Amino acid sequence: MADVKSDIEIARAAKKQPIIAIGEKLGISSDDLIPYGHDKAKISADFIASLEGKRDGKLILVTAINPTPAGEGKTTTTVGLGDGLNRIGKKAVICVREPSLGPCFGVKGGAAGGGYAQVVPMEDINLHFTGDFHAITSAHNLLSAMIDNHVYWGNELNIDIRRITWRRVMDMNDRALREIVMSLGGAKNGYPREGGFDITVASEVMAILCLAENLSDLERRLGQIVIGYRFDRSPVYARDLKADKAMAVLLKDAMQPNMVQTLENNAALVHGGPFANIAHGCNSVIATKAALKLGDYVVTEAGFGADLGAEKFFDIKCRQAGLKPDAAVIVATIRALKMNGGVKKEDLSAENVEALVRGCANLGRHVANVRKFGVPVVVAINHFISDTDAEIAAIKDYVDRLGADAIVCRHWAEGSAGIEELAYKVVELADGGQAKFQPLYPDETPLFDKIQTVASKIYHAGEVTADKAVRDQLKAWEEQGYGNLPVCIAKTQYSFSTDPTLRGAPEGHVVHVREVRLSAGAGFIVAITGEIMTMPGLPRSPSAERIFLNDEGQIEGLF
Repeated sequence: MADVKSDIEIARAAKKQPIIAIGEKLGISSDDLIPYGHDKAKISADFIASLEGKRDGKLILVTAINPTPAGEGKTTTTVGLGDGLNRIGKKAVICVREPSLGPCFGVKGGAAGGGYAQVVPMEDINLHFTGDFHAITSAHNLLSAMIDNHVYWGNELNIDIRRITWRRVMDMNDRALREIVMSLGGAKNGYPREGGFDITVASEVMAILCLAENLSDLERRLGQIVIGYRFDRSPVYARDLKADKAMAVLLKDAMQPNMVQTLENNAALVHGGPFANIAHGCNSVIATKAALKLGDYVVTEAGFGADLGAEKFFDIKCRQAGLKPDAAVIVATIRALKMNGGVKKEDLSAENVEALVRGCANLGRHVANVRKFGVPVVVAINHFISDTDAEIAAIKDYVDRLGADAIVCRHWAEGSAGIEELAYKVVELADGGQAKFQPLYPDETPLFDKIQTVASKIYHAGEVTADKAVRDQLKAWEEQGYGNLPVCIAKTQYSFSTDPTLRGAPEGHVVHVREVRLSAGAGFIVAITGEIMTMPGLPRSPSAERIFLNDEGQIEGLF
């Protein structure tokens, strides 16, 4: 194993084609691409508008079991499956999210795939890329500045500064900024008040960019952002501050999807990046819809496990955008399932069929959950060299009893050649007409009942609790006309419960909603549960300590 190359070494050795050539494979002329160097480009808004009326391809969702320190490889499988579909002669396009700098320099790493199933240029994608996140950060903080500026110059809108709900953002993990006091230093600096920062991927502006259909829809949604309340408790909108149009200007280029390529020179649209534990966790609607016009099959992912990313993909993104997925892939590793079965990380390489079977309860729950949306499922076993024949047989047998197939995939080590069987199965499911997609709850369900529905049917919770203030706030939003919005539950990714240490498939636990936030522009209500933070902190030993430039000026340490 000493000669196994790191992800960044594999990416650096890639034989990339000019991005213009990648676009030509999809019928995109050089005039319709806006190059960012030789290996990445944005697809112009005019070209995307010209696709209206073309037939849609099949939409494939890649999701996963709950993440563990053992690793699952959802993005790697998404990229590998896209390559695999192209390998078997299908015209497939990959759609994934852009990575956040927070995890890259924190503990999770980047999100460009791994091994021989990556999108490149890996370093650029995991760092500044085409500047989309910087544009989102700037647009968000422009609104923040205009709020405090409006108050400073007389507060014509009569904003109650105690009820300003709009925070600031930055794309980095920094727990010190979660709760702050602003405008200290006397009258010249404004009125002191409490505030705080979220990470950029939790910004409503990020969600809006990822759900907007076009620039006019973007501007409309930005105008609908509720920044706080007046003394009479009536909402104040971004459009009241005349901030929406300037924000749209900052986001004009960021709205155009980014196109890169896989190691096998297939097209990938990498656009938008909301986290699935604190936001809706999907790439942009505009990229997904463009890909559906450009390819016969579109492979996209939703963040973290199916209890978070897939549920929000179905209940928020598909509901708002009118998308109807044709099949779903649930990614699992034998190592992660053994960890769900009680095995410690240092013992995962040893065969343990008994623990694996115990841990399969987590996989079984996700399979059942995805089927509740009327979408056919296949399980992808992301292969590790430590997997034994007995363990593979055990998981295949378990999934077979669920009425589904579990397919061993070796794309990390072999690229598309290692995932052909899954590609054929996905085509069979997507073309079979089995999908009867429907969201989990209708629009008219009361907001608290929507939270209860997700908690009971997806998390298998026994009870949902919330303080009176939370329930009253939900009722107030219903009275203001927001009752038809879907809910976006912010919850730990590590468990079906709100306790990150509770692995497997827990039943009857309590989900406590401690805070709710209105994302009127994005079009959903955020319900924050457990100890989830919208501004993460760095670990004791962050990845940033091991990222550096080598003697050749190349980046080392990204993963």
